[in-house]
Amino acid sequence: MKDTLIRIVNGRLIDPHNGIDKNTDVYVANGCVAAFGQPPSGCFSSTRSIDAQGCIVAPGLVDLSARLGNVETELAAAAAGGVTTLACPPDTQPVLDEAGPVERLVRRSEIAGLAHVFPLGALTQALAGEKLAELATLHQAGCIAFSQAQRPLVDTQVLLRAMQYAASFGLTLHLQPQDYYLARNGVAHDGETAARLGLAGIPVSAETVAVATFLQLARDTGVRLHLSRISSAAGVALINAARKERLAVTCDIACHHLHLCDEDIGYFDSRARFTPPLRTRADREALRKATAEGMAVICSDHTPLGADDKQLPFAEARPGATALELLLPLTLRWARECGVSLIDALARITCAPAEILGIPAGTLTLGAPADICIFNPEAAWDVTEDTLVSQGKNTPFADSNMHGKVKATLVGGRLVFGA
Repeated sequence: MKDTLIRIVNGRLIDPHNGIDKNTDVYVANGCVAAFGQPPSGCFSSTRSIDAQGCIVAPGLVDLSARLGNVETELAAAAAGGVTTLACPPDTQPVLDEAGPVERLVRRSEIAGLAHVFPLGALTQALAGEKLAELATLHQAGCIAFSQAQRPLVDTQVLLRAMQYAASFGLTLHLQPQDYYLARNGVAHDGETAARLGLAGIPVSAETVAVATFLQLARDTGVRLHLSRISSAAGVALINAARKERLAVTCDIACHHLHLCDEDIGYFDSRARFTPPLRTRADREALRKATAEGMAVICSDHTPLGADDKQLPFAEARPGATALELLLPLTLRWARECGVSLIDALARITCAPAEILGIPAGTLTLGAPADICIFNPEAAWDVTEDTLVSQGKNTPFADSNMHGKVKATLVGGRLVFGA
């Protein structure tokens, strides 16, 4: 059966993986990137054109952490945000600690066909931090790496055994560094804002103690380690020093931490409650600098929450915010404010996170799957309940004006959003 040829015309192609930034047409056939500039040879049943005038034609975005809730709805939000590949943390219902739930998640995402979903398996049974899950079985079921999500793992001997096991099988651990005891009962950064509001604080040492522990055990075991959602200048400094030692460690920073600080809590705004918490302006600037220098990638940390989860006193509200549809515009805003080139900014949300996951995504190399995000970097839009596709409408950026709007998203050469 002959395939339809998709022709993306009048756009500016930016592919950070291959260092490409030029005006050229892009052709898609058989689900793959088929040609640039001139159409590929061969017979096609028809040709469909997408006019990308004024737009960037980029690889589909790759997100290292997106909770899905309702799989179909949140994958529709991913498509609307130009995200074509995402990793799902294991703190789902049920927890991804057995093959069955993993296989069901993969199957549902494949049926939806809106984005590629790579589950992160639970590191311990029920994420309780006591007994290792069957990592090999979970890997065979489709888990790309392993994580505790935001659940504590206080027994360092269990953590050591997990790293030894993962290292022996070439598996990667995604760990969010926050010492359970130092952070216990805390809800905001331990600083002036928390003191003024009477909120229990979480010190920076909660992050640095955990980072130092993870890094030392990684040195001892040789495991591939990814540190998730770094929030402090001190945490960045520890990771930077470890990277200079050639330790196999990577990290990501949530997009909201690049723009907000603890002062944005305002008068108990529960939409600004996150784990880890928003920290000081100085911390935020250190995170921005680390990302600009390529030490960290950017993730959405998408957590779709209902109104009942946020319309509570700050200390009782669930942490997290919707972000799949904000990953692109917030990355573009960070790039503009920090003087980062567009090609470098896109690398932080395409090829760099794909490399961390160890998957062939985030590139428009000839023959690669045609996972494509077409967006207008100058198009303005307002963040409202009506403009967000996700079931989660809660975000500290509500009613904000964003620049950068997705015109079309393709997954495997199929149009899944727009155009």
